Amino acid sequence: MAAHRLCGTMRAFHSQKMERVALGVRQFLGFGSEVVRGSMRRCHESAWSRHGKVRRVGVELGERKLEISTGKLARFADGSSVVQLGETSVMVTAVSKSKPTASQFMPLVVDYRQKSAAAGRIPTNYLRRELGTTDVEILTSRLIDRSIRPLFPAGYFYDTQVLCNLLAVDGVNNPDVLAINGASAALAVSDIPWNGPVGAVRMGIVDGEFVVNPTRREMASSTLNLVVASAPLSQIVMMEAAAENVLQQDFCHAVKVGVKHAQQVILAIQQLAREHGVEKRTPAKLFTAVPEMAETTRQLAAEKIYAVFTDYSHDKVSRDEAINKIRLDTEEQLKEKYPKAEPYDGIEAFNAVSKEIFRNLVLNEYKRCDGRDLTSLRDISCEVDLFEPLHGSALFQRGQTQVFCTVTFDSIESSIKTDLVTSALSGVKEKNFMLHYEFPPYATNEIGKLGGTNRRELGHGALAEKGLKPVIPKDFPFTVRVTSEVLESNGSSSMASVCGGSLALMDAGVPISAPVAGVAIGLVSKANPEKQSEIQDYRLLTDILGIEDYNGDMDFKMAGTSKGITALQADVKIPGIPLKIVMEAIQQATVAKKEILGIMNKTIAKPRAKRKENGPVVETVRVPISRRARFVGPGGYNLRKLQVETGVTISQVDEETFSVFAPTPGAMSEAQEFIREICKDDQEQQLEFGAVYTATITEIRDAGVMVKLYPNMSAVLLHNSQLDHKRIKHPSALGLEVGQQIQVKYFGRDPTDGRMRLSRKVLQSPAATVVRTLSDKHSIAMGTGSNQAADTP
Repeated sequence: MAAHRLCGTMRAFHSQKMERVALGVRQFLGFGSEVVRGSMRRCHESAWSRHGKVRRVGVELGERKLEISTGKLARFADGSSVVQLGETSVMVTAVSKSKPTASQFMPLVVDYRQKSAAAGRIPTNYLRRELGTTDVEILTSRLIDRSIRPLFPAGYFYDTQVLCNLLAVDGVNNPDVLAINGASAALAVSDIPWNGPVGAVRMGIVDGEFVVNPTRREMASSTLNLVVASAPLSQIVMMEAAAENVLQQDFCHAVKVGVKHAQQVILAIQQLAREHGVEKRTPAKLFTAVPEMAETTRQLAAEKIYAVFTDYSHDKVSRDEAINKIRLDTEEQLKEKYPKAEPYDGIEAFNAVSKEIFRNLVLNEYKRCDGRDLTSLRDISCEVDLFEPLHGSALFQRGQTQVFCTVTFDSIESSIKTDLVTSALSGVKEKNFMLHYEFPPYATNEIGKLGGTNRRELGHGALAEKGLKPVIPKDFPFTVRVTSEVLESNGSSSMASVCGGSLALMDAGVPISAPVAGVAIGLVSKANPEKQSEIQDYRLLTDILGIEDYNGDMDFKMAGTSKGITALQADVKIPGIPLKIVMEAIQQATVAKKEILGIMNKTIAKPRAKRKENGPVVETVRVPISRRARFVGPGGYNLRKLQVETGVTISQVDEETFSVFAPTPGAMSEAQEFIREICKDDQEQQLEFGAVYTATITEIRDAGVMVKLYPNMSAVLLHNSQLDHKRIKHPSALGLEVGQQIQVKYFGRDPTDGRMRLSRKVLQSPAATVVRTLSDKHSIAMGTGSNQAADTP
């Protein structure tokens, strides 16, 4: 009995408190030290009994094998798994608290971290540590979160954390999909309540062939990057895609193939969970509406809520105010009738009834709260060229969603440089197109902090960027930044950013291959009473409002041209959606997308023929190797001076070509004058290879003497090794002084660094030579005339 009590204590406090607990139990029970140590050892073995055995399953995906294991690493976590594909391995842990949190949403935190050590690199920052969180890590964390969140039980408000730790990265296989499968496996083998598992794969299209989990090299030539997460019975819980104008039928086929392979991953994880044999815990409380209070709320407020939802004169703000007023009145009445009930119970009861009425309007009466039918778009208006100083601008209004977009050009050097691990995984070291999305608090009539970018803003901006990137020319000579500021928001601001960004790009004169539009499709469904995992009835909604997103079951965003799809994101709020509904959503989005493009084309249908006159300019300048040193200047002095005085930046393209970027045409004119002055024709063109000239010493240095062949020439170094056949440490050994004239032989410019090559040494031999001066082109014979046979220094 004493040993049993001790084992229970050890399980509760884990290893970090083992010694302290052992001491307390020893004093309380009066055990001898040997007895206690033996009991502790038996308890430790018992605690690991169900975790100590390593279990492993494999899945054949295409020509490669995905391996999932558990039981070896991180065994104090509620659940842990390691997923490996090729030489890339990811460990994922899941831990959930046993006490609930006062919240109105599932408090789930997913953190994905890229480790430089996993890729065989050391961080380049000052501390040589991983600092902060990169955009790629945040976007991957969101990808995992959206894949697993829908499968937690309704009302499970317990703090839960899923951590993804990269163990090894081979630079061939991307770890993000492995992390999704790892999170699924970690939750499946844990005792955390979760209605999984899910399986995830990446689909690519390479040379017309559909490829499962393509390698980095295959992805470089793939026209599709689709990540699909599926639940059992071929239900879809998450999709994220970037595509290069992929046709609808090809995209749909890729989704079906992805779901098929994801089912194999699910079967493997189910097998792993069965072998692990952990029973799911029973939550102390699920925060769902109390049936009795929900019925009372229905009697008190149902008619009032219905009246608000069917009053089409309401806009977002007035509708929210009207519902909130009914909510406050109802909650007061509930407090009087149920004085012992927790405040949350009243809130949840009202939310449940309000949601039920809203959904029944759509399902049974085919009504939407703004009066549209299920497939109609909101009113759309477009404007471009709003402000003259901007390189490109547009205002896109769809209902009460308003987005202001701008386009800014800068030099190629302004492109984003990716971090070490991202470069190793994707092969992309920099990108010269970016879209930044901002959602200020006033867009929803709220007060909040400005500055920084939260995960939602980063995710919405990344999706809009995916939608527009395929139509940007790959050889465009500028770095392009699109900003999207949401001025009003009532649903689908990310897709409005795609539309506004496309208009702004055309206004800026960017030669995009085709205009792009985006739309969001919603879903309201009814589960089968006998089998909750099946959908009995449903309605798809085109161009959803914010309230339809909140009360609905899916936010399905799709962007593309009139020809095909460029980006897609599906956020699902129920444990899975059948393929049939997903295919219908794609078709409905395609119809709406073409209608939106027709409206946008009335404002601007194609890119402007020319960029605005105040826009930046890029030109190439050819600088002969003989003048390159003078053009660049000592240590790049001339280039830095040019940038400070004119604002232009210069980058070298090849040995003789430089690219000049100027923010305005005026700055380019100043830069051209500066360059002409630096590189103007001078007397060096008259110098002849192999001829002897009289040089004037201007400075004595330890390494040699600085000499000029003509007055306006920049002095060049004549090294000690070229002064005399004798080895000397200092020019003074030869009696050389400043102002003295010496004879040197000219051997042109060094082809690698452009330096002038002169030698006095070759003239110290008895061989005859020819002396030339720039003022007198006639030869003066000084011997046999065999100077051409002299050695080059």
